[in-house]
Amino acid sequence: MDDYSFGMTRNPIGFRLSAATGIHRGDRAYQQDQVQIIGHARVPGCLLGLVADGMGGKSGGRKAADQVLLTAQQLFERYVPGEEDAAELLRQLVSEAHLMIRLTAISAEEEPHSTLAAYLVQGRRCHWIHSGDSRIYHFRGPRMLTRTLDQSYVQRLVDEGELTEQEALVHPQSNLLTGCLGTVQEPTPVESTIEGLEIGDSLLACSDGLWHYFTPAELGTVLHSLAPREAAELLINKARQRAKGGGDNLSLAIVRIDPIE
Repeated sequence: MDDYSFGMTRNPIGFRLSAATGIHRGDRAYQQDQVQIIGHARVPGCLLGLVADGMGGKSGGRKAADQVLLTAQQLFERYVPGEEDAAELLRQLVSEAHLMIRLTAISAEEEPHSTLAAYLVQGRRCHWIHSGDSRIYHFRGPRMLTRTLDQSYVQRLVDEGELTEQEALVHPQSNLLTGCLGTVQEPTPVESTIEGLEIGDSLLACSDGLWHYFTPAELGTVLHSLAPREAAELLINKARQRAKGGGDNLSLAIVRIDPIE
């Protein structure tokens, strides 16, 4: 587990960003997830959080997730908040990571792919983008305000009224994606913006190895009740218990808007 604290000294209202990441191999032989929260080197209160869930053999999936992480680090290091468009940065992350994964496929053991769930917090505004079935949740206190919708076959069936959310969790094709990075087709990521983050809000990006085992109400209660590091530990431990020896890689990145005490 890694935890972070980012001050927001330039905001007259005053708040700080408390954050933590967590990752576990689960019951898989290989770790193919990657997760990171990166604080901007020059601008307080600006950070990038992301989760990448790699797919494609024992090395291919990890190489794909590594490319997502490396691309994010390079782009965010050059990003100038206030002068450059945050949403455009996230679009660039998708396109450049996709290209790098495609190039990686030349030498990979199997065709490498990766999901992406990334959010960029800048003051009280948050931009996010996702492709695949790694999710981003936005909570206000314990209540979920919104989450991303998976780019997956079962989500399409849910949208069409053919399945319930609970039935989708146990569907035999629940891992079949309709979009991700590294495929022959160009990704069609979905993006959104939160204009007014408030004290008590939480953001959670996580892979399906984690969200599969929790309701939104459970996630919101944990994020509201515990500091990010403790929340990450509890969620990973509980997911491992509920997986009963059959759990996937799991990763999560939490950011909470806290008052300055």
